[in-house]
Amino acid sequence: MSLLNCTTAGMAIYVPSADLPWNRVRLQHLFRRLGFGMPPDRIEECLSKTPSTVVQQLIAEAQNMPLPEPPDWADWTASRYQDDDEAAFDQLVSWSTGWLGDMIQKGFREKMALFWHNHFVTELDTYFCPSWLYQYHKLLQQHALGNFKTFVYEMGKTPAMLVYLNGVQNVRGEPNENYARELFELFTLGENNGYTQTDITEAARALTGWNGFTELCAPIGYLQLAHDPGMKTIFGKTDRFDYDSLHNLLFEERGEQIATFICTKIYRHFVSPTIDEAIVAQMATTFRANDFEIAPVLLQLFQSEHFFDDPIIGTQIKSPLEMMIGIVVEWGIPELDDEVLYTILFLASEMGQRLFNPVDVAGWQEDRTWIDSNKLSQRWQAGSNVVFSIYSDAPEFFRQFAKFLSEDSTDPFYITRVISDHMLAKGFANDVEYDRATAVFKSEVPENYFEDGTWNLDWDIAPVQVALLLNYLVRQPAFQLS
Repeated sequence: MSLLNCTTAGMAIYVPSADLPWNRVRLQHLFRRLGFGMPPDRIEECLSKTPSTVVQQLIAEAQNMPLPEPPDWADWTASRYQDDDEAAFDQLVSWSTGWLGDMIQKGFREKMALFWHNHFVTELDTYFCPSWLYQYHKLLQQHALGNFKTFVYEMGKTPAMLVYLNGVQNVRGEPNENYARELFELFTLGENNGYTQTDITEAARALTGWNGFTELCAPIGYLQLAHDPGMKTIFGKTDRFDYDSLHNLLFEERGEQIATFICTKIYRHFVSPTIDEAIVAQMATTFRANDFEIAPVLLQLFQSEHFFDDPIIGTQIKSPLEMMIGIVVEWGIPELDDEVLYTILFLASEMGQRLFNPVDVAGWQEDRTWIDSNKLSQRWQAGSNVVFSIYSDAPEFFRQFAKFLSEDSTDPFYITRVISDHMLAKGFANDVEYDRATAVFKSEVPENYFEDGTWNLDWDIAPVQVALLLNYLVRQPAFQLS
């Protein structure tokens, strides 16, 4: 499974041509990378617009999207749970399945929030407070396409992060370096990139004071007496640095490193695991020129010839959530009941992507780490579970899906082809593979019914046929790629 980055296209705005046509393949590539796939009923509408218009609309929609309403328990502290041991667990499951529903409905904003969840990692198992999880998740959504400086500044003060990386234990006279280290290494600069151990030690002193802990799940405030007011030397600058001035110093003195590190992560996640340093350099220039606003970088990247070039399409290994949510979105299912959402949540966890619980502070490593011999069979089974869970809930949907994509065709080969091309980034490689898929679709229907035109998608067995085809497709190697 080769994942080489062979594109030579640059950052000029993509204008469709005979060599690079604006077609379903590129449109679905855009929606798979900027979300979780494309509902079939939006394809023709979007193809009637220019690629730049579609990208601009997707980004504007994500920027202007309102945040979810706060749950009733958004400010509950531990004492509220004394008489109900299961309430916290139920709330956490409800919020997690709700986020899955948002991923299906809202696409790009939630794809960005999931990206940042794997950047500013916290682990729910460490703090296990619904209110703290809500506040953390709200930041991911609120700043997903906002200002990165503000994002970093706010994230370090949120209780989930203060507890997870021991900021609440970082006090005057006994500094805890854990958050300072990850602030540099994982959140802004990258490992061993423009800082020393002394910078970490001194930064930890600057970050002291966020120790106002009163009760589990309660707000954690700033205590002036817990802050170290002494002189610190960071990046060669000496001053009485505190939380605010440290963040200002970080972006003033190490802005170039931050821009390159963050743009590299964006490129790796949304474009290719093989980094094109020249493209990243242009993204980083845009990032700095716009005072670390995220949206201009995304706008530049996703409108580019580089992003739409053939070697970029169908080369990213889907995460478990991308794979399963993609099934739902690309079939055009507007919403799922809580039982199916919980099934997806559980299956993703079994495959190594436990929502709100990445494997460690460095997050899921993604790409090829999602697949080995054991995980591949798990993905096949998970895809089948999603297919048949939806079939058991709404079998008639499968008939309507096939009718819509094929324009109610009676040709089994054509129906198989359009469904396969819709679900696989570049379809099958040759007619032999389409023939195999067609044989699955035909199921046990006698061949003469296809030959004489007796069979059609209104047959009682047609939903089963479509389900069997979709089950076959989600087990194909090509389906694992976006």
